[in-house]
Amino acid sequence: MLENCKFQRHRFTGCVMSGASSQLALFLCCCYVVALGVHTVVHRVAEDHEAEYYTAAVYEHQSILSPNPLALVSRKQALELMNQNLDIYEQQVMTAAQKGVQIIVFPEDGIHGFNFTRASIYPYLDFMPSPQLVKWNPCLEPHRFNDTEVLQRLSCMAIKGDMFLVANLGTKQPCHSSDQGCPSDGRFQFNTNVVFSNNGTLVDRYRKYNLYFEAAFDTPPHVDHIIFDTPFAGKFGVFTCFDILFFDPAIRLLRDSEVKHIVFTAAWMNQLPLLAAIQIQSAFAIAFGVNFLAANIHHPFLGMTGSGIHTPLKSFWHHDMENLTGHLIIAQVAKNPQGLISIENAPDKMDPSHRKFLEILAGDPYCEKDSQEVHCDRATTWNMNAPLTFHSEMMYDDFTLVPVEEKEGYLRVCSNGLCCHLLYQRPTLSKELYALGVFDDLHTVHGTYYVQVCALVKCGGRGFDTCGQEITEATGVFEFHLWGNFSTSYIFPLLLTSGMTLETPDQLGWENDHYFLRKSRLSSGLVTAALYGRLYERD
Repeated sequence: MLENCKFQRHRFTGCVMSGASSQLALFLCCCYVVALGVHTVVHRVAEDHEAEYYTAAVYEHQSILSPNPLALVSRKQALELMNQNLDIYEQQVMTAAQKGVQIIVFPEDGIHGFNFTRASIYPYLDFMPSPQLVKWNPCLEPHRFNDTEVLQRLSCMAIKGDMFLVANLGTKQPCHSSDQGCPSDGRFQFNTNVVFSNNGTLVDRYRKYNLYFEAAFDTPPHVDHIIFDTPFAGKFGVFTCFDILFFDPAIRLLRDSEVKHIVFTAAWMNQLPLLAAIQIQSAFAIAFGVNFLAANIHHPFLGMTGSGIHTPLKSFWHHDMENLTGHLIIAQVAKNPQGLISIENAPDKMDPSHRKFLEILAGDPYCEKDSQEVHCDRATTWNMNAPLTFHSEMMYDDFTLVPVEEKEGYLRVCSNGLCCHLLYQRPTLSKELYALGVFDDLHTVHGTYYVQVCALVKCGGRGFDTCGQEITEATGVFEFHLWGNFSTSYIFPLLLTSGMTLETPDQLGWENDHYFLRKSRLSSGLVTAALYGRLYERD
């Protein structure tokens, strides 16, 4: 059973739950309150199960920005701006404290803003000693280091709220010309996440490694793999925004089997149909069986929104392109998240649709690609009258697609070494155009990285050239299996329906060397169903 909760005032705020686990029935969704002019969503669990859960919060911040980030200002002027944002942070901490929150996460660039040059951001930077070398409580020892006013305020908030606090700020670190990679001006400037314990101690810091057109900051000389321990939920990993698409540090952190929770700060610009903020956040939680606490910045005019507390089986999220207000999400989260792929969630092999999927998979022809097209040594009867393929741009990549035009059927489309398959049926035909697409190549726009993608998408119109456009509304309902012969085990399941609604797959897994996603009973029209594979070694 799928359960979806929304609110009229913030139409894209809600929760989605998979029916795979009986534990989910304990969740009572949703409570809606207004505090300090900021909307807050609280998700609670039955009291007798509180020992199995911790209470987390993420805040999507409508930050106060510098009117001219290129201007050179004094440290005093920079602090005046940053303190306005920190005042809002403190309000959220106190609201969260009243709800028993044990850890809160704030977004990337939330304190100082963005679009600075290397010189213009300098007054906004705090000095950052290494937590590995120096044990320091900025709130209790404010005069130990100069230029640490922001760290002091954050430390005091953690004490005042009696919670772990994760925030993002700009930091500086002097260096010598003999130091590896030391810039010519004699200092490193880092995009930095900081972690404070509930007693205000600086627990650790993470310096963003995969920068996204951030001229003001330096790439650190080595990758920080930061794992911090908590008394209420064990180990957390931490990284920032664009890092989520790369092996280091995101994937390497998960090699520690005790890391069951990720804190994620972001200033993420949504790009549909495959990389909206809440899409990739939820997909990471599902793919790796972890809890994912994600705080995004809120600037709808820049396409920046989408935060959430995601587990492998459920998501509490916020996506709002209309209102210019911050948003606090609070939820109780399992200390030991249950993965989507489990015995109790395994499909019934006698289920007709899954049996047909297995039959097709068992009879799948061997395919190889020459310079012109894919040839198969034999064809399934389902594919004898396969529609012609076409090409359309999606996410700046040249996808090969086939239209999905019937009420039910089986389709296959191939590119390079990847063949994507769709077995589907729908209760009624809509007038909307859907297409099954494949891409297996190097993505080179706004970053360079190798992807393998199988995607069922709603097109922007009736023309083939509209497939891949950004849309958020749809009416077409499907029951389907989507699968492909992926060359990687790092595959993110993306499932989004009308109104920016997250859905949880019924089943994911490997079958006969193919990775598949199965879904039925969509709550609304399908926008995107995709398997987004990353081949890190081909970057």
